[in-house]
Amino acid sequence: MEMQRRKYYVSFAVVAVIIILTMILVPRFAKPSEYCSPSEYIDLSQANVYASDADMPFRFPVDDLTPDQLFGANFADYGYGDPSPYSKKYHAAEDYHQPAGSPVYASADGVVSYSGPRGGYGWLIIVDHPDLNLYSLYGHLSPSRWKIDSGPVQKGELIGYLGDPDENGGSEENPLTPHLHFGIRLGQRIHYPTVGEWRWMAGWIKYCPQALGWLQPSKIITEQDIPDGGFHHLGAPLWPIWWQELLLSLLILTGAIAALTGIATSRNTAVVISYGIVLPLLTWYTFSRGFVVAYALLAVCVVFVAIRLSRFIRQRRSQPSSNRAD
Repeated sequence: MEMQRRKYYVSFAVVAVIIILTMILVPRFAKPSEYCSPSEYIDLSQANVYASDADMPFRFPVDDLTPDQLFGANFADYGYGDPSPYSKKYHAAEDYHQPAGSPVYASADGVVSYSGPRGGYGWLIIVDHPDLNLYSLYGHLSPSRWKIDSGPVQKGELIGYLGDPDENGGSEENPLTPHLHFGIRLGQRIHYPTVGEWRWMAGWIKYCPQALGWLQPSKIITEQDIPDGGFHHLGAPLWPIWWQELLLSLLILTGAIAALTGIATSRNTAVVISYGIVLPLLTWYTFSRGFVVAYALLAVCVVFVAIRLSRFIRQRRSQPSSNRAD
């Protein structure tokens, strides 16, 4: 009996440590960088020239840009952006405001590596530019109008149209002002993961965009300057940027698994209910922060439910039929 009581105490202690680590350390590591270089002023007087001159490698992805259309949100602007109830973030792209249905063009020669629906983007298109070692991102396009399929594309080739307020990532209840979310990044799409702050389709992130390879699009286009061998990939590895999050994720996951081993077979209802509440909340919290460990925690949740359900079924089967009738 004494050993069983100690087992419950240890389980409660592990859960308490998980809660403390999450509520104290995660908000600290989730804070944006203290300083991030703002975007530079760009003269748009020659914006249309880049589209008409075939010898220039870049062009703006929309026609007839004016200062009032550029920008809705500047590159590296600091604000709330897409719904984020926890902290402000940095904008990893530029927003160009134009009417729904406005054509969108490839900003340089390349290969369409992604063309499909993507959450708050409506329709999203990614163009890899292997010769430049860049990729460009075009968000809030129209899923109901024509859009390009994967494959080679040339500078100035039509790739899609801006979406209506209720289809470009917005809805009838929460319409989104028509605009193009346009980003340029070092490397190719496959160099980056699908989830996390460093994901390939990032819009608003908690770290400086420049630190993760995002470039100011209008600056790249107006300079028309390609280094020998193309733009160089990120010089710094991800570890100096993400070691805190990775360490914290490891601690959280270790604690969750340790608690699972002690609680999943527990007969103490209070312990089971407590863990059954805390673990889903912890999983939701890490998902909302963009932590990759959230998927591992989700797996722990599934295992926990499976073990408890299996134990419940075995208990029911082991009871005499007369007791179940009572």
